[in-house]
Amino acid sequence: MANLKESDIVLCTVERIDGTTVFVKIETGEQGTIITSEIAPGRIRNIRDYVSPGRRIVCKVLKVDGINIYLSLRRVTPKEKKEVLERHEKERNSKGILKSVLGPEAEKTAEKIKEINPSISEFLNNCKTNVQELEKVMSKEHAERICKILQEKKEKQVEEKRVFSLSSKKPEGIKLTKELLSSCKGNCSISYVAAGKFTIRIKAQDFKKANHEISNSLLEIEKKAKENKMDFSCDKC
Repeated sequence: MANLKESDIVLCTVERIDGTTVFVKIETGEQGTIITSEIAPGRIRNIRDYVSPGRRIVCKVLKVDGINIYLSLRRVTPKEKKEVLERHEKERNSKGILKSVLGPEAEKTAEKIKEINPSISEFLNNCKTNVQELEKVMSKEHAERICKILQEKKEKQVEEKRVFSLSSKKPEGIKLTKELLSSCKGNCSISYVAAGKFTIRIKAQDFKKANHEISNSLLEIEKKAKENKMDFSCDKC
């Protein structure tokens, strides 16, 4: 059994509906169940409006009790759903690249990669600048072909954004604010919202990296604000 824990967000496939319980197969291979009250908020007239056999859904792990895994569909946020579907799409594309180069050996190679890194797409992306990593699971010729495909492939970027407040009561407050905000460069951009409020946006290859980078940028802004005795706050930081 995979090391699933409470609050994990997972991709599932509906297997069957038995009365008021939905039985699903989790992407990690385990079986899980969803009771009607965890399908959607409010009264449900027809459960099949939300789930049906063969349909893929994104769920949150509520509880793991031995071999029993209890899930929720209604507690998954749109952002969490988007992140999981994005990850699934990247894994699917990565397996497609392996198959295009390795043919029948692709599945076996995918299993070898998972022994090193559970995410095939992450493993392949790390190999863009280090072909030797790929050579651990395939021939040098195949590794070089896959690296070339990855290097030529344009990655779709995702965007993470947060709203924060920054102000100063000093006479040179406007100048200090402009100088501080100008430190945000590269994939980072900051725009004015209202008096003392700003939106910071960061683009990255995936939500995990974007979230990490935007958190670091906000920590740096907060640090510099304190050094200059400015007021800083961020509701969701």
